[in-house]
Amino acid sequence: MRLGVFTFFNDTAVGPVDVAFVIYPLRANTNNGILFVNGTPMIVNAENLRVLDENAMQRSPQFQNTKAQFPQASLWPGDRDGTTWPNSGSNSEGGVSFTLGYPLLNGCHACARAGFAEFNWKFGPTGKFLGTVFMGMTPPPVQ
Repeated sequence: MRLGVFTFFNDTAVGPVDVAFVIYPLRANTNNGILFVNGTPMIVNAENLRVLDENAMQRSPQFQNTKAQFPQASLWPGDRDGTTWPNSGSNSEGGVSFTLGYPLLNGCHACARAGFAEFNWKFGPTGKFLGTVFMGMTPPPVQ
């Protein structure tokens, strides 16, 4: 289990799910993270890359083009600054979704940035976590 400290909590949000910022003081590189709290389950870690619909991303033409340019491109935890809220909105299930971007890096944390992949974190009307959906990618920065 990772040690984390809540730094800010927003309970005025958009439904039964709230957003909390967390700092992981012992984690290298990106120490800030986002948690979705008070739904089901009680805590959903937005930096848990295993939950992302990476298969849909890998099948997308956008990702295939990125892989051609950056053969070792892979997802990494987001560079959260502790102040920028995730975009939120209603979803087709009657709940709320939060959109977050995740950097695509070419092999390591210090390697070339290959753009960002965006995912929606979907919650039902009672706050039940329904999963993630790949939304698309931003292009890599101009070299």
